[in-house]
Amino acid sequence: MPFLDHDLPPRTENLTTSEKIIRHLRNTFTKGLFVVIPLGITIFILKFLFNFVDGILGPELADIYSTITHHPGYIPGIGMLTGVVVIYLAGLAAGNILGKFFFHWADTVLARIPVVKSVYSSSKQLTQVFKEGRSAYSRAVFVEWPRHGVRAIGFVTAEVILEGELFIVVYVPTMPNPTSGFALYFKPEEVYDCGMTVEDAVKFVVSGGVMVR
Repeated sequence: MPFLDHDLPPRTENLTTSEKIIRHLRNTFTKGLFVVIPLGITIFILKFLFNFVDGILGPELADIYSTITHHPGYIPGIGMLTGVVVIYLAGLAAGNILGKFFFHWADTVLARIPVVKSVYSSSKQLTQVFKEGRSAYSRAVFVEWPRHGVRAIGFVTAEVILEGELFIVVYVPTMPNPTSGFALYFKPEEVYDCGMTVEDAVKFVVSGGVMVR
């Protein structure tokens, strides 16, 4: 089979210094995203559960923190800037041996903690859709749910035969967290092609419908 241009590794000898810096930043930032996204989703869900159960003490804890640190103020944009720095540093760490060892150890630890392991594992599997284009979903589809006339994005996970009749199992995720949702059974004629790949459909769900292709 003849090699095509896109089969060859990218050439770097003809790149300018600025282009090399941009490529380095882009590649490192991408590595950081694949490390931070599962942790971020896990922390977000655990924080939600904590606030729900322990919401009464939330304001008091915030007052204690302000009293100890003497910094009750907030600088707009500091959170976004800090997040960018953390993602970049995580990408740098994921690119060296020590960082890989640490993240492998962290994966092992998180995979053994009840509740945390289910959230973290699901979040990490989600990132594989963007990183490697692989997924347990065979295709993205439209289904009429939760009522007739309304179409929702779903992912086909299996085909089963119940009482001699074929059904398609479709996972309908919630927005913007696709790790939670509903596994529903539909007849083949009730499942429609949505015209999107699995990767594009996941982006659509995560973005809350903003990223439509």
